[in-house]
Amino acid sequence: MHKAKMLSVVICLALFATQALAFAPSRFFPFRRSTKTIEYAAPESVGMSSERLEMAFKVIKDAIANGAFPGAVALVVRNGTIVGHRAFGHSMLTPQARMMQIDTIFDLASQTKPLVTATSIMILLERGKLRLDDKVTVFIPEFSKNGKEGITVRKLLTHTSGLPAWIPFYKECRSHECVIAAICDIDLEHEPGTKYVYSDLGYITLGEIVRRVSGKELSTFAEENIFKPLGMLNTTFNPSKELKERCAATEQCEWRGRVLVGEVHDENAFAMGGVSGHAGLFSTAYDLAIFAQMMLNGGEYNGIRIMSPLTVKAMTRNQIPELGEESLGWFTKSKEYSSGGDLISTDSYGHTGFTGTSMWIDPDEDLTIILLTNRVHPSRNNRGHIRVRPLFANAVAASIVESI
Repeated sequence: MHKAKMLSVVICLALFATQALAFAPSRFFPFRRSTKTIEYAAPESVGMSSERLEMAFKVIKDAIANGAFPGAVALVVRNGTIVGHRAFGHSMLTPQARMMQIDTIFDLASQTKPLVTATSIMILLERGKLRLDDKVTVFIPEFSKNGKEGITVRKLLTHTSGLPAWIPFYKECRSHECVIAAICDIDLEHEPGTKYVYSDLGYITLGEIVRRVSGKELSTFAEENIFKPLGMLNTTFNPSKELKERCAATEQCEWRGRVLVGEVHDENAFAMGGVSGHAGLFSTAYDLAIFAQMMLNGGEYNGIRIMSPLTVKAMTRNQIPELGEESLGWFTKSKEYSSGGDLISTDSYGHTGFTGTSMWIDPDEDLTIILLTNRVHPSRNNRGHIRVRPLFANAVAASIVESI
């Protein structure tokens, strides 16, 4: 009888523990324990209001009417459910008018940094090929010039390397090799680890590390290890002729003498052949939603694991709280201003692109907010999109009326 009672107690404790884990707070178990794939359904199915979500889309319509950008594609996902996927305005105004479509392909600009470069670095880390605090010179020996010998992979990822923000290499270079050599030769602007300076040069260098460590071009490594496994069918560098027909136009480029369509906007990336660690990626809102859901699932999507949950956790945690809000490739929620708005949680992370693109992911609400615009068409001087991003994000967040 005594043994039977003890067994009953053990069973009860086990059941209690199981229920406790199921309702444990997200700070202990930050990922949805599922391999859910995105699907379309009504906002109400995931605790959102259709009426309130329409107010968010009106923010975009008003912005286009006020000239903030020619067009946009917006996509909102909660709990693996696409509750809104809309196209607005024009994907091209000149040399001919073309309406925006929900499958329009955008030049993502600096979103290349987290989606490709940082993710590739972390995949190599998981495979035992490198560590975050490895010095860059382990992989690029010639990088040691002019005081750069102490810079680590982590400092490149967090924009604390001391490298300049940007240099117009394209004025002198017409190859990948020329740009890398030029970065190796430059002087630092700051002592490594002492200041946050958002730097394209750091991510160009990270792309070169991926190339040297993997033995494959960055675009090939990303295609084989990220895009193809996830089913991101419209995500690529240097879009093919067929895909270019679906691309949103960017700038009337004086340097190249043409309106850019399906051709990388960033001049340094163009000089490197269209493939770089800081820019060059093209994609659709739907493909970005797949990537975001992979992150929310803890590195897995549709039964395919891209990264471990611990890697995703490390990538999305602020690594430099004393200097800024940078994680390993992503922006975390700023205390003062964020393009993700005021209402998303402090655990949120995201990134933007110079061409007018942005994505924010909120793990607390299992929410993804994607806004892709062609604000540099036909000129980069238009900066109205900067205010629209947080206004749209606030309205999206406010459409959440029930917890899940």
